[in-house]
Formats: sequence, structure tokens, C-alpha cells
Amino acid sequence: MKQHLNLGAAAIDRTAPIVAGSWVTLTYTYTVGHPIDDSGALRIVFRSVGDFGTPQFTDPAVPNYVRVETDGDCLLASRWDPRGNPRPWWLTLQIDVRGGFLDRDQQIVVVFGDRSGGSPGWRAQTFCERTFEFKTLVDPIATCLFKELPHSPTIEIVPGPPTHAVCVAPSQAMVEQPFAYWLKLEDRWGNPISPLRELEHAGLPTAGVHTVCAVDAETGLEAESNPIAVVAQPPAHGCYWADLHGQSEETVGTNSIDDYFSFARDMALIDIVGHQGNDMQISDGMWRRFQGATARHNQPGRFVSLPGYEWSGNTPLGGDRNVYYEAEGGPLVHSSTDLLPDQETQYPIAYTADELFAVLRQQEDPQSLIIAHVGGRYADMGMHDDAVEVAVEIHSAWGTFEWLLEDALQRGHRVGVVANSDGHKGRPGASYPGASTFGSLGGLTCLFAPALDRQSVVAALRARRCYATTGHRPLLAVTLALPDGSTAMMGDVVPWNGGDVELRVRVVGTGPLQSVWLRKGLRNLSVWRPHDDAGEQRNVRRVKVTWGGAERRGRARMAIWDGSLRVEENAIVAVQPIHAWNPERPIEQLQPDLLTWRSITTGGVCGAILTLAEPDVGALHLQTRQGELRCAIAELAVEPVAVELGGVGKRIEAARLPANGGPREVALALPLADLQAGDNPLYVRVDQEDGHMAWSSPIYLVGRWAKSAATPSAKGSMAAAGNATA
Repeated sequence: MKQHLNLGAAAIDRTAPIVAGSWVTLTYTYTVGHPIDDSGALRIVFRSVGDFGTPQFTDPAVPNYVRVETDGDCLLASRWDPRGNPRPWWLTLQIDVRGGFLDRDQQIVVVFGDRSGGSPGWRAQTFCERTFEFKTLVDPIATCLFKELPHSPTIEIVPGPPTHAVCVAPSQAMVEQPFAYWLKLEDRWGNPISPLRELEHAGLPTAGVHTVCAVDAETGLEAESNPIAVVAQPPAHGCYWADLHGQSEETVGTNSIDDYFSFARDMALIDIVGHQGNDMQISDGMWRRFQGATARHNQPGRFVSLPGYEWSGNTPLGGDRNVYYEAEGGPLVHSSTDLLPDQETQYPIAYTADELFAVLRQQEDPQSLIIAHVGGRYADMGMHDDAVEVAVEIHSAWGTFEWLLEDALQRGHRVGVVANSDGHKGRPGASYPGASTFGSLGGLTCLFAPALDRQSVVAALRARRCYATTGHRPLLAVTLALPDGSTAMMGDVVPWNGGDVELRVRVVGTGPLQSVWLRKGLRNLSVWRPHDDAGEQRNVRRVKVTWGGAERRGRARMAIWDGSLRVEENAIVAVQPIHAWNPERPIEQLQPDLLTWRSITTGGVCGAILTLAEPDVGALHLQTRQGELRCAIAELAVEPVAVELGGVGKRIEAARLPANGGPREVALALPLADLQAGDNPLYVRVDQEDGHMAWSSPIYLVGRWAKSAATPSAKGSMAAAGNATA
């Protein structure tokens, strides 16, 4: 007969919602049921994505002090273990009973953020959650077998006051046709404040690129929209925004799957979303529920939800891959069954990515596709199948991973480029990193599709008709003019037997542009940078400094850049931070000539734009935990001075910016030369002054000739609406 113990009860003294990221004091009380023996223990566990302040038990005068006491005749030993419990409830406060026992109805009281000794309290997590749970487990028999209480206490975490506004508009509109756009207010951690304000525009009178502005009358906060391409005739392809990768609380994320889809549609205002729970956590019943949710939320013409999951194999076995289906009914292929009930499933198990490809090659109804991913594990592009793996994800809240595209191209794979959030905080499409190990704003993918429905979206992904961004919504068009007068677009595979070809690029940024890189595979063909009209760069007082990169490709990629910048014989009169996502870690100006900061990167960049008192006097001296850069200010130009620091793309840069900011729009044309037999992957990377980036999917120009004297060999010269450097 199975033993059923009275495991006791747990309660929290707070019923009112808590503001995200605020300092609080909460009293948690556990009342003993079955007596807890000497060496028994209590566990309070939290989701692995929680970014609340790390509890500490030693100094009552500093943040996040936790006091633990009991009315029982025993000692309590408290400790914090960030991986002390099975996934996804890793974060563990364990309280061990020593030198006695706890009897029925005695209590353990835990004061999170005890202020009695001067601590400011416990910092709540930075993102909203309906049911932030203090999941409670107890080991009363001292066997190290913890049993979960039937009910654990929860609190609600809500947005704080608004600090900034965001204006979201459609990326395409027709001349003189009405369209809706939205004003969204967010708190300092990026949590949107409901409801969003929907606005109606009567229509823009002329074709071209436009923006609209919105102002909140109550707060005075205002924002300019993303660029809108206004056209006189319906375009062949719609421009749709997607976040194809995130998770909800059913696996390792936050809030329910229904909350997840509702946020993407109503708060992030994206068109397409995927839900990618880790396969090893998805039971057969859960997979059925997930597919029920994707079916409920799919609304052709308005919002597309794609069924899918993340195949989470260890990196030596292939690494993370996201699997998508055109409709419900596809198989859940497991990389592991460790977290399944009784480790049982009706679905196939693929221990390697090659085995996964083999299963999905046979999958015809519904159709499937795969996108390679970098997260805790990273995809090994040594394993790939063009028939099913269509793209690589090179940016997410985990960081920026251009090297994954380079891995694929170096091996001759034909892939598109996407960026998503891999959000765990319940904010698909608008996933800020918060205060934990996530280093970047979540990315977005722009898809070119004839209609907003699953069939069109899947076809666009298969055709690689997409580009990736670091979370903003620029316009990016990359085409290839061919000898017969036809034009290829992103993702196309184009045979070529010789003759003149020209790469054409048009970029409209969400802010001033700093550089546009035109690339063939791993090689830079040319780079465009803005110049001052008069070319008098030394008279410009705006300087950009950045640091970025990662320690390694895997989970421990975080690079710590705590440091300072001093301008010698000069002064800083204004500072504009770049990607300082954590408001608790601002760039601080301690003196007219001195900045300090605490900063991390996980592949992306952080930094600042400085306005100096004098344009060409003195020197910059930037020091960080990774390395330093020193240069004379008079020597700075639009082409950066850089120091390489190893790791995965770790570097420090300094460059001069145009006096009034670079142009937001540029059109480029580059006649191509030095092409080769076989694939010539042609793509573009865009850098904005504010640190945002975008990448096009390659056009694959396939040379079908043997290289000879007749092959074009002169280096192409890029023409631009602006100046260029090669």
C-alpha cells in the first residue's frame, strides 16, 4: 500500500500584486505536517528563468538578505543552490534540519528581503507573471527523496510605471489607404502596460518610406514608428514580422501557452509566432495540449501560430534544433526521455541530429522544417540536411551568433537567416533580457510571403525569403540583377553562366545607419559607411565606443566588461548608452572626463555614444576586465579602431560618428567580380548607430563554368546614395 504523508502547508503573507523589479519584503511560512527528522529538509524552488535577487543569509545590511527561523527545538542550515532541483525548477533555497527535529504544526519562517538590519529588501523578478510560485518540497524522512506539497503559495508580478513609449506600425501600406498603428507604454524593464492604444491613420498621400508618431497625453511619452513602405500597387510579397522561438511555463518558460500566444498577437504586435518547448519535457499528453493551443490561436489573415518544439540534443549529438510543422498532427521526436513520466512516449527517439533529419525527411503530412539554434546548447553544422533544415538562428535573447551562419556557409550549406527571442519570460516578440544571464533583446524575423497563413509562411521559410534583426523593424531589400534582365531576391538559388551581375541593396533603418556590409560567404566584398558632407571628420564631436563578443560558444558564453572610460585633456558633455538593458547597471558619469559601468555581453555589443567638448583634443582610454583600448581622439575616423580580445569575437571598438547622425536610408549597387564555380552566397549585414543589427538571407549565385581567363576579375566598385569605403 502506498504511503500518503501529510506534507504540511505553506503560505505567503502578501496578497497584493508586486511590481516587477521592485524591492519587497515577503514572509513565507511553512507549517509542518509529518514530523521532519534530523537531516530532513525543506526546499523552496523557483523557475530557472527567474531573475530576482539572489538570496543571501550572511549580511543583513545588504540587498536580498533572507532570515530563516523556527519555533522548533533544532538548528536550521540554509543555502542557495542555482541548480539544486530538477529542470525547470533549478533555483533552490534548501533549509536543512540539524541537531533536533520539527514536530507537527511547528513552523519554519523565511523572511525574503528582511529589512530589520538595513537591507533594502529582496528584488523581485523583472518580468510579469500571473503565478510566481514558491514551489515547496519536503524530505521529512531524511531520505533525500523530496515530496512536493499539493499546493504551493504564489504571488502576482505586474508592470511598474511607464518610462518609455514604443510605436508599432505595419511595415507596408497602400497610398491613401487607412491603416492601424499602436502606441505601447513600457516600464523600465520592458514590460508593456495594458491596454495598448490602437490608433487609426487616414492614409499616407504619397508612395515612399514614411513614419508616424504617437504621444501619450497623460504621461507625455512619445515615440516614432518603424519605417513604413507606402506603395501605389499591392506588393507581390507581404512583409510579416515573426518570433519563431520561445517557451511558456509548461516547459521552461513563464505564464501559460495561451498567455504566450495572446502576448505575441496583442502586446508584441507580431504576425507569426512559434512555440518551441524542449522535447525532453513534453509528454504525449502535453504535446496534444500544445497542438490544441496552436490550432485555437491560428487566425489566417491576422495571426499565424506554428506547431513545433525544440529538439534539445547535446552539442556533440547535433545541438539544438527547432522543428516546425505546417499543421497539427506531426510527431514529437525526442532527444531524451529523462523528464517524461516513467520515461515513456509513443513518439520516436532520435539521439542525434542526423537521426532527427532522417525521421523528418519521411514526414509529408504535415510538412516539417528545421531551424538550427544556439541556446544552452549550440547546433553543430557538421550535421545538416538541406531537405529539411532551412535556416540558422543567429540572434536571440541568448546573444548574437553570426558564427553559426559562417559555420554553415563554410561547409557549403544553403540556409536562410532568422532571429528570434528564445524568450522564457512570457514576452514573445518583445523579449527584454531582464537582470539574468540573457544578454540581448530578443530578435525578430521579417518574412516575405504572399499571404499571412501557415502554408505561405512555411513556403517562405523553405525558400529562405527572410531577414533577421536584433529586435527592431528596419526595411531591408537585397536583390541581384542578372544578365538576362531578371532579378533574384533573398533566398533564391540562381544558375549563372557568366555575364554582368549586380548586387543591389536598399536599407531603411529605425535609426541612423553606421555601416552596411556586402558579403560573399566569409569574405567582405565592400562596406558602406556615412561620411560628413565636407569630409571634415576631425571637427565632429560624436564618438562611439563599444565592447562585445562572448567567452565561448556554449552555455558559459557570458563576457564581463566591467570597466571605465577616461577622456584625457577633454570632457564628455553627453552620453547615449547602447544596449544598456539592465537599468540597475547604468553607465555612470562620475566626472566630466570619466565614465564607469558594469556590463555583460553574450555575443552582441554594448557601449555608448559620446559627445565630447572638443572634437580632436586628447585621447580615449577605455579599460575593461577583458582588455583595454587607448587612442588619440584626433585619429578617430568612421572606420573603427579595434582591439581583438580572443574568445568568440571579443573586441573593443571606437569610431567617429557624423555630427547629426548618419542617414537612415541608403541604396547601394555593387557589380560583382571574382565569382567562383559553385555557390556564391551573397548577403548583407547592417549596423545602426544605436547597436541594432540586421542580416539578409543569402542569394546563392551558382557559377556553372570552369574558371578561366574569361571570368570577370576586376574588383567591383560600389555605387551608393552616399559615400563608400571598400
